[in-house]
Order: sequence, then structure tokens, then C-alpha cells
Amino acid sequence: MRATVCLPTYNEKENLEPMVRALAEVLRPGDRVLVVDDNSPDGTGAIADRLAAELEFVSVLHRERKEGLGPAYLAGFRRALADGSELVLEMDCDFSHRPEDVPRLVGAAEDADLVLGSRYVRGGSVGNWGLVRRVISRGGSLYAQALLGLGVRDLTGGFKCYRRRVLERIDLDGIDSRGYAFQIETTYRALKAGFRVVEVPISFVDREVGGSKMSRSIVLEAIWKVPALGLAALRGRLG
Repeated sequence: MRATVCLPTYNEKENLEPMVRALAEVLRPGDRVLVVDDNSPDGTGAIADRLAAELEFVSVLHRERKEGLGPAYLAGFRRALADGSELVLEMDCDFSHRPEDVPRLVGAAEDADLVLGSRYVRGGSVGNWGLVRRVISRGGSLYAQALLGLGVRDLTGGFKCYRRRVLERIDLDGIDSRGYAFQIETTYRALKAGFRVVEVPISFVDREVGGSKMSRSIVLEAIWKVPALGLAALRGRLG
């Protein structure tokens, strides 16, 4: 099953090339990397184009403006599906997700529909985060677990591997989350559609280069979006 790793980028000029080179060491023949750049003012898009010209497994999707994590991933998912990928991964470009863990997620997808790289199952961990970021991340997962009645431990993580059939089933057009609520929403939709979701332990380390994309609006979106998802499911409006 050919896999495509979607890398959304906005001002990641220091991280993009090292990440692509690291992925080249772990991807299987035929697997691909799709860089989804939101018109980064720091020149990340030009670096992506250079890498795509040099490396056969790299392609680039340029977007006109920064709209948030969710729209960038949705655009990447659609391109990966159109290109015939059977597995579609999402991961951060800043090395908070380790490239060497990609084969573990791909391997787990042989017996699952959606694989989550999980910080909060046995064997998972979070390094070099301050108290506030830990509370936001872990608290967000617990909040979503409680309101949506889910057993998944890490609902806010962004290191995931989808089988093609999941993305074809969960109505990508109906997903409107822009920030980290996107991670909760996609996993919830997969579970409600009856797909098998498994968690694989990962070690998460905060970025060393570049700035965090976390903001107050991202947190607030997740706060209201979670109960809205539950209500939509009760009304039978969650496609």
C-alpha cells in the first residue's frame, strides 16, 4: 500500500529540508512526501520546489494563504487520494514527530483503519514542554474524551496514518475545524463511522527551530467544537 506523508508548512525553512532528507531514509520504495505550503513568507515554498525538482518522491502543493492546519491537511488529503495513495499520513515538519516512527505507523495500519501516534498510552511521552502546553494538550484530550465518550487517549495529536477508505468515507467537505480541533474531529468521525482506530506510543519533543503555531483562537475553537461534534452526532448530522 503506497503511503503519502503530508507535511503542512508555514515558515519552516530551517526544518523542511532536514525533515525531507530524514524521511527519505525511512520511506519504502514508491512512498511519497507531499509538502503543503501556505505561501510561507520565509521562502519555505521555494525550498520545497527545489527538493521536488531534485527528489522524485517529493511533490508540492502551493496554497494562496494561511488558513489553518485543518484546511491545509484537507487539501493534502485530496491530492494524495487523487494520486492513488492507499495510506495517508499527517505529521509536523518541525521534528516534534520523529521520522523514524513513520514505519511503525504504516505497519500498524495493516491491522487498523486509523493509526494514532500517541503520547498518552504506555510507552508514549512528551519532552521539553512547559506546564501550560502540557495542560492544554492533555486537558484537551481528556475534555474531548469525556464529552464525546471516547476511549482514545490522545485525541489532540497530529501524527496519524489513515487508510484510504477512511478519508473517502468521513465527508472531508463537512470538516470545518481549522486548528487542533481538526485532530479531534477527524478521529471522532472515523470512530463514528465504525473504523478501527489504534494508538501507537511515540515520544514527542517540542520544536527546536521556528515558532509554535499554538494560539488562543486554536484553544477556543476546540472548546466549542467538541460539544458541537457530539450534538451533530446525536442529530445524525455527522457524515
